[in-house]
Amino acid sequence: MKIFISSDMEGTAGVVAWEQCRPGQQDYEHYRGLLQDEVNAVIDGANQAGGPHEFLVNDSHGQMANLRPERLNGEAAYLSGRHKPLYMMQGLDESFDAIFFVSYHGSASAGPATLSHTYNPAAIAEVRLNGTLAGESGINSLVALGHGVPVVLVTGDQTTASELRPYWPQAHAAVVKHSVSRFAAESLHPARATRLIAQTAREAVEALRDSGTKPTARIELPATLTVRLRNPDLAEMATWLERVEPDANDPTVIQLVDDDPIRLYRTFVTLVLLTRGIAE
Repeated sequence: MKIFISSDMEGTAGVVAWEQCRPGQQDYEHYRGLLQDEVNAVIDGANQAGGPHEFLVNDSHGQMANLRPERLNGEAAYLSGRHKPLYMMQGLDESFDAIFFVSYHGSASAGPATLSHTYNPAAIAEVRLNGTLAGESGINSLVALGHGVPVVLVTGDQTTASELRPYWPQAHAAVVKHSVSRFAAESLHPARATRLIAQTAREAVEALRDSGTKPTARIELPATLTVRLRNPDLAEMATWLERVEPDANDPTVIQLVDDDPIRLYRTFVTLVLLTRGIAE
């Protein structure tokens, strides 16, 4: 089995502050080690289910160079660095059998959700996919749908788990912390967190193997992303892109509609990059 892993960082057990997941900050080296342990735990768990399997880890947090490739278990391939055309989903194609979202977090308007945001917290206030609140897991599922590869596992807090469910109701969730607010959470001890993640990954792979079929995302096409920006200037800038239309009733809202889920995702990512400069 070939497994794609998209790893963020805010969903790691114990992480509750931006400083813990930003290079150059005092605690970053410690918490990147905890993230590495959680990524290795999903690899180990998957391999317990009839492995060894083949893995590609796409580092999807910040500068996208947070993991130490020589310390990845399972001899996993490592995709790192910025300016990826498919961003958090770069490297995925039809050859994969399953997708894991590791250390993901809740959306910008969800709560409680530790370090909640949706791609760019300075620009994006809320995203809905076909009317349903969507975090990064839901938006990234457009690429999964386009390539016909199911998301079978997510790790993070309770809000992250609930946000994925409308799109992948059969996906397994390893809830390693319970968010109290945007900057507080009750986390499992790292040893317990990695055990839970490994167990859940094993169960996810076993369930997929035993089902004999690949689940499909519950996303109807053509799909609509409704994006609320932080101010009207950002929304107006977004309409410079093709297939992006303003909302007639709210100057901060725009809509992206497409029958091609991957093209829709790429338009959204372009929107994020375009608005980043003015937002900052």
